[in-house]
Amino acid sequence: MKRILSALRSLAVFAAVAPAAFGALALAQAPQPPEIAARTYLLVDVTANQVLAAKDIDAPVEQASLTKLMTGYLVFDALRSKKIALDQKLPVSVRAWKMPGSRMFIDPKMQVPVEDLIKGMIVQSGNDATMALAEGVGGTAENFVKLMNDQAQALGMKGTSYKNPEGLTEPGHTTTARDLSVLAMRLMKDFPEYMHYYSTKQYSYPGTPASNGSNRNSLLFRDPTVDGLKTGHTAAAGYCLVATSKREFPGVGQRRLLSIVLGAASENARANESQKLLNWGYTAFEAVKLFDAGKPVATPAVWKGKDSVLKIGREEAIVVAVPAGSAGKVTTQIARPDPLVAPYTKGQAIGTLKVMLGDQSIGEVPLVALEAVEQAGILGRAWDAIRLWIK
Repeated sequence: MKRILSALRSLAVFAAVAPAAFGALALAQAPQPPEIAARTYLLVDVTANQVLAAKDIDAPVEQASLTKLMTGYLVFDALRSKKIALDQKLPVSVRAWKMPGSRMFIDPKMQVPVEDLIKGMIVQSGNDATMALAEGVGGTAENFVKLMNDQAQALGMKGTSYKNPEGLTEPGHTTTARDLSVLAMRLMKDFPEYMHYYSTKQYSYPGTPASNGSNRNSLLFRDPTVDGLKTGHTAAAGYCLVATSKREFPGVGQRRLLSIVLGAASENARANESQKLLNWGYTAFEAVKLFDAGKPVATPAVWKGKDSVLKIGREEAIVVAVPAGSAGKVTTQIARPDPLVAPYTKGQAIGTLKVMLGDQSIGEVPLVALEAVEQAGILGRAWDAIRLWIK
């Protein structure tokens, strides 16, 4: 128990994941995770923005093909900005063709659509497909790597350094479990329209070996609730898997967990340990929906405004994960400025929602104005100024 409590306390603030992150449950009654045979691991309740279990998440590790999560992020961004298109055909350079390791088996005689290259990168973990995409988006692999590092910095991935777009072992090409969780969560949040590629079980490009067409993420074939994300393996990195799962729960709806297992001993081990973490997270913790998305947490009075109250809450549902059986002990308190004086813009920060489990703090959720409140006219402001003075 001391080991897990120490790990949880080290994650008192799960920074950079989301503005409403609770962090880890550094509670005396925090469930102890199972033994996980990996160098480092992390389990996050994405729905609640909470860390459920962790080990050495800031230790630098080899990235292997988990690198392709960032490559995918930049490719999806290029699609959204219309720099490239899914049906656009990209050339296959000699450099891409000669990439070692896992491959899509494309060659310089081919012009391959971007969508097929995406599938080749994700499903087959093709280093050749990844290089073709990197060159197509960045002009050169070197330019693309600069984009990768710039994006990592923008996302707050302080422990990550990219040297190539595909993940082959190279000095200084490292990341951390924490950074991978930040990237995975932003990938799902920022580009939901492209996430179906990560749940694709089979794919092979016409004219290439069909035997190469199975997704390396074996959990997709074992657990119907698993829908991503990416495997990785090199001799230096060991066997790695970033896995996501979504399951339905009464009163909460869809609940998503993210597991990161790095440095397992085999392909089977990384799947087994990831499945173990996910199953434990769903059973050892229950989700409690405190407030629905876009619904006011409170409607306090507002002064000198065209409206008499200010609706405060969050655009997304406020959910917390607590040890199984303890949902009835959850309470909340609002901390906000008083008095509230208009004007307020939609989305403006207005205090926090403090969440308690018994007499222990779980965390705080920033609250915002759900609607704008414009400033009242001169007479209205003057009248409220008198009322405030009397108050």
